[in-house]
Amino acid sequence: MIKLLIADDQQLIRDSLKIVLETKDSIEVVGAVANGVEVIRATRENKPDVILMDIRMPEMDGVQCTQIIKENYPEIKIIILTTFDDDEYIFSALKYGASGYLLKGISMDSLVEAIHKVYSGNAMINGDIATKVLGMFSKMAQNDISIHVEESVEKEITDSEWKVIKLVSEGMSNKEIANKLYLTEGSVRNYLSSILKKLDLRDRTQLAIWAVQTGAAKKEVFGE
Repeated sequence: MIKLLIADDQQLIRDSLKIVLETKDSIEVVGAVANGVEVIRATRENKPDVILMDIRMPEMDGVQCTQIIKENYPEIKIIILTTFDDDEYIFSALKYGASGYLLKGISMDSLVEAIHKVYSGNAMINGDIATKVLGMFSKMAQNDISIHVEESVEKEITDSEWKVIKLVSEGMSNKEIANKLYLTEGSVRNYLSSILKKLDLRDRTQLAIWAVQTGAAKKEVFGE
């Protein structure tokens, strides 16, 4: 059972999401709150597995809240609900470790699928904003966001792992990477786990920023 916390300042959206998601056998809605301050309080009390977070909220927005939650509860997965004009918000949420970025208006079936994927450790990016996310990886790499990896550690990365790194830097999901490399999603998850451990990086967002920042995303891999 996935424990889910809903955060949205619009009561109609908040209540509608709660009503529908509570009907799913695999999801337990442990709270529905209106702002970031309430998110932090509800997280402390209920320890959700996944937070479905509106990005624009009063008192404390979704970006600030994401930063605080991930610093104190790094195991909790956060899905940001966004709109096309939220570029800077998405940029910051990426930096602080959100796992999903979905446009408001997504179908309920797709939302449920996203909750399950993020809970399982995958990133979930709405197709309509995937290109924006890739552009933001580049933007983040050009700014003062330094992610350092020792050269000696880089040499431990295999050709197969480099292929996965390149596709992560392009904003691909585990499923897309699996299809591209003719692997199972489980194999891709194993590769990612190995890569992050070797490079001592927190998550795939840091990996993508590092790959763009250092030029690793353009590395020629044997067999391509």
